[in-house]
Amino acid sequence: MFEITTEEVSVDEVVGRLADPGVGAVVTFVGVVRGETDGREVRCLEYEAYPEMAEEMLRQIGDEIHARWKTIREVAIVHRVGRLQVGETAVVIALSAAHRHDVFDAVHYGIDRLKEIVPLWKKEVWTDGAEWRSEGWGDKVTGRGGDRGQGR
Repeated sequence: MFEITTEEVSVDEVVGRLADPGVGAVVTFVGVVRGETDGREVRCLEYEAYPEMAEEMLRQIGDEIHARWKTIREVAIVHRVGRLQVGETAVVIALSAAHRHDVFDAVHYGIDRLKEIVPLWKKEVWTDGAEWRSEGWGDKVTGRGGDRGQGR
């Protein structure tokens, strides 16, 4: 399950897709919108993505995880786009394996790679202003950091 969605993300639904009688461990990373960034009160976040490419990059991350950690059975990554309020879930990464070994390292790798290669941009809206920031991918493409690749 590799998905970019405008709908609310259910952690239980994502984890449920990993169900398998041979699974003894499921580890998740759940990214939520926090209420402050660098001392500034966050009103909301607005995420945008290039959905087709983003989903392909999510699948690539899954392939990379399977290549590095042979014990991983299933990988699911779901990222929400649109306007998200404080406390709402932005991303869920869930991995399953027969045993817990490697799963924690693999989920950590998954979120780091997502921020490196997936074409996602977020606008942080504070009570005193707003700013577009890339999740890391835009820095490599535009060479200008959080400007969202303006001019495309």
